[in-house]
Amino acid sequence: MSEARLRIGYIPLVDAAALLIAVDHGFAAAEGLAVELVREVSWSNVRDKLNIGLFDAAHMLAPLPIASSLGIGHVRVPLIAPFNLALNGNAITVTPALHAELAALADGDPSDPLVSARALARVVADRKAKGASPLNFGMTFPFSNHNYQLRYWMAAGGVDPDEDVRMVVLPPPYMVESLTNGHVDGFCVGAPWNSVAVEASVGCIQHFGSELMVRLPEKMLVVRQDWAENRAPVLAALIRALAKAAEHIEAIEHRAEVTASIASRLDVEPSLVSRTLNGVLKVAPDGTMRSTDRYIVVGRENANRPDPAHAAWFYAQMVRWGQTPLSEEANAIAQSVFRPDLYDAALGRPAPTNDGGPRDGIGAFIGPDFVPGDVAGYLKAWDLKRSGRPRLSIVR
Repeated sequence: MSEARLRIGYIPLVDAAALLIAVDHGFAAAEGLAVELVREVSWSNVRDKLNIGLFDAAHMLAPLPIASSLGIGHVRVPLIAPFNLALNGNAITVTPALHAELAALADGDPSDPLVSARALARVVADRKAKGASPLNFGMTFPFSNHNYQLRYWMAAGGVDPDEDVRMVVLPPPYMVESLTNGHVDGFCVGAPWNSVAVEASVGCIQHFGSELMVRLPEKMLVVRQDWAENRAPVLAALIRALAKAAEHIEAIEHRAEVTASIASRLDVEPSLVSRTLNGVLKVAPDGTMRSTDRYIVVGRENANRPDPAHAAWFYAQMVRWGQTPLSEEANAIAQSVFRPDLYDAALGRPAPTNDGGPRDGIGAFIGPDFVPGDVAGYLKAWDLKRSGRPRLSIVR
């Protein structure tokens, strides 16, 4: 039987680990797959090349296949996501000066997202009173956790992310340079770029993404719906290869070799990858460390199985911030993008019971529990939301 040849795009981030290890450590080959990994710089490149068929599959922002399937922000191309590559993995990083200002104005512990968000509101108000220019915050794409996590955090403190600050779209590899040059005052991005900023003494990690939301898919394996239908056995083989790679990554005895492989693909020091996978991160140039077993989850706690409830949550954020109108039909389409049925069939596993995670499957630091079937009710809880499209500056 001949090998199935696949071309898969990815961005150099630690949350591509399962894909990288599946190829570099032979799990894909063992499933009869010959995979060419193509490194890209921007998410728009990844999306466009997948949509037009230059890629068979892609490492992709979890909300992006929903936007594509709904035709938001681009031509409509139905995509599906049958495998979570990672839960969590982001962080909000700010300049040392802003970090110190937030700490000085915090009414409580600034490591509490609600406390820091209220401190940010004080910073914003002070800048307005002085006639200073707004703060700039970078995130990787309009349809991304980075955008929604920044907005969720800011809005919790009363900061309007479209009126009080500037939101700037930057590809992940450009984040640290933009912070260094003073183009942005902070950003939300995946590993290792937050740690790169800290090592360069130009950034302090304010919050881990897992401190904002306990459990959210960050990146997913995404394919076109028609491709999945036409090449179902190949997709099943790819899911199996990724599942084995994710399990391999989580095994401590493999951590050193896994770290070296990922660091080589990302062109960063292995220590930055190791800290990310171990959840022990340097958060300030002075050497302050912070740890959590939730920072990034690659292959444990049923992390790889897509959950349509998460898709509904992403859709709710799109509605909240004016990217699309609310409709039950669109919510149903959004949930249909995440495909646990394909995951279960490929692995021959029954659907899991409750894994002991957050009650609503998300665990946001503030706000009501999320109910996938009642997006309208969820949105009523928020004073700060958009009825028009958010204004963004885009750097490609």
